[in-house]
Amino acid sequence: MVAHGARLRRTTALLGAVSLLAAGLLGAGPATAREDAPVTARATVVPVRTTGPADRRFNLVVLGDGYTAGQLPRFRADVDKHLNVLWSIEPFASYRSYINVWAVETASPESGVDCDPALDAPRRDTPLGMGFWGGCDAGSVQRLLTVDSRAANALADLVPGATAANRQIVALANSDTYGGAGGTYATASGGNALSSLITPHEIGHSLGGLQDEYDYYGRGVPGGAHQGGEPSSAHHTVLTERQMARQRAKWWRWLGERSESGGVIGRHEGGLYSTKGVWRPSRHSIMKTLGYAFDQVGREVMVQAISARVNLVQGHAPNAQPIGDDRTVWVDTLHPGGGGLDVVWRLDGRPLRSGGARTVDLRRLELTPGVHTLTATVSDPTPFVRDPAVRGSAALTRTVEWSVDTAVVTRATPVTPEFTGHTGTTAAVGAGSVVYADTSHPVDRTLAVQWHLDGRPVSVPGNDRDLDLSALRLRPGTHTLTARIDGTERELRWTVDATPASASYELSEPLRTVMRPGRPVEYVYDGEFTMRLTARDDQDGYVVSQFRVDGDGWYTYYGWPTDADAPFRFSPGGTVLDGLVYGKLGTSRAVPWDDATADFGTHTVEYRTIDAAGNTGAAKSFLVTLVPPAGSRGPSAR
Repeated sequence: MVAHGARLRRTTALLGAVSLLAAGLLGAGPATAREDAPVTARATVVPVRTTGPADRRFNLVVLGDGYTAGQLPRFRADVDKHLNVLWSIEPFASYRSYINVWAVETASPESGVDCDPALDAPRRDTPLGMGFWGGCDAGSVQRLLTVDSRAANALADLVPGATAANRQIVALANSDTYGGAGGTYATASGGNALSSLITPHEIGHSLGGLQDEYDYYGRGVPGGAHQGGEPSSAHHTVLTERQMARQRAKWWRWLGERSESGGVIGRHEGGLYSTKGVWRPSRHSIMKTLGYAFDQVGREVMVQAISARVNLVQGHAPNAQPIGDDRTVWVDTLHPGGGGLDVVWRLDGRPLRSGGARTVDLRRLELTPGVHTLTATVSDPTPFVRDPAVRGSAALTRTVEWSVDTAVVTRATPVTPEFTGHTGTTAAVGAGSVVYADTSHPVDRTLAVQWHLDGRPVSVPGNDRDLDLSALRLRPGTHTLTARIDGTERELRWTVDATPASASYELSEPLRTVMRPGRPVEYVYDGEFTMRLTARDDQDGYVVSQFRVDGDGWYTYYGWPTDADAPFRFSPGGTVLDGLVYGKLGTSRAVPWDDATADFGTHTVEYRTIDAAGNTGAAKSFLVTLVPPAGSRGPSAR
């Protein structure tokens, strides 16, 4: 890996923020447009996931390059895998209802992309001109995968309502070679074992402004000491924990908690390409090591970034002119998967007892004659955010105001009771989902939504637009959920998948297997061993498998970095591949200069699945005991 220094200065068309990838990549953006027929002439826009109008959502636009007409099914499978990995990571899991996904399919005249895997590889005739080596630049790096910026924008512009302000472009290359880039655009090879993990990392850069947490500038070379004062980065500091707490600076609100990506939120040395003199919140997160989650600090930043691309208030009763007190007033909100938004109504500054309802009937308030002020404040109570400034920002709090004049008479116009927005009904929803159903809004009455699960009524007091299925603790199996507008035949129907995907493991042959009552099965090794996780589900969609060792952070299973079909390899000191370290049993090791001391003894390995509906399976476990080598023993299938 090289940095954005001398050897990359020849790549003059790089756009946007330049950042290093966990894989040692450099920031994105590319080369000049090709002078041929318009790239849009052969393109088809496919709505992969529609949660609402494009102009009211954050739009993820996925482009494919180097996929011939016969290979478009492979592109669709790559998109499915990349998305389901994204949905398995917070905050995307909880906020995917804010996100539309569009695939722009363009059949390529030739298969593959330029300079893959080497500079002497053939150039390909492809719509987006994607290429390794920074677009075939001998002064670049092999893993830098760029895309023709004008062609990418032209294709993304085909999505009606999606603009540069509310979209993120992700370009997938038809390649199994590891590569990608970050910045204005995110790129990744579609079929490499690790490529689906690049996407959330790159969105962390381009959407959230998060920085790399690597302690190296070039692969295999320690980064040296940090120079300069306090970084502007939200997740890097030169302060001690005591100073952060005393000054109420950086991630002081999260100090001492177990990190979502493993370990404890504190002060871990290394980051911003420096080995010494700068600290990050967690031992590892997705901004340092692909496979782990965002820690709480990065997650909070990403919640604000995603929410800032949408408006929590999706619609409301007209407020340009004073309204009368002889009508209903309403707001329509977004519907995050982590739980419904709070709505607080106030009349002349005093809270109303509305129970979080989205509609208030002014006739029931018996207002005194005159002019009054009515407000509805919509806020996101997510526990992912602790900073009051973030919680109070427009991303997470919106207020609508009406002037209510009792002298104004409302002119009632007929409004047909109907659903105006709802959770998609074509795919199964998970047992932990929040399902929503919005309705039209007559001025003379409030439309109530009645929910039934398997034919039995479900009580939803107050806000009847959102139903949190996790509160129902559904038994495993398939269920039927309906929502009906009271007094009408208008009904929506969903299939609820309450059965998580299953997972099984296969290990290379151990020295011995130990079975003890009341304990997981134990496997004894004196060196390297492999683990293959296999997921099965009775529903469509790619299933994400995860594992963790000794309670560390959950790590996405991808096979092995060099082969998605190979098992993951554990070893006493880890395996060094291209300057990074994978699979050290026990205390993790990311780079060669991390401690390689073997952690002999017994370790707990847990594994689980996250299916396309968002169901997370219960973790299962087995034990691995690592003993000092007593001779060699070759692995074989168990």
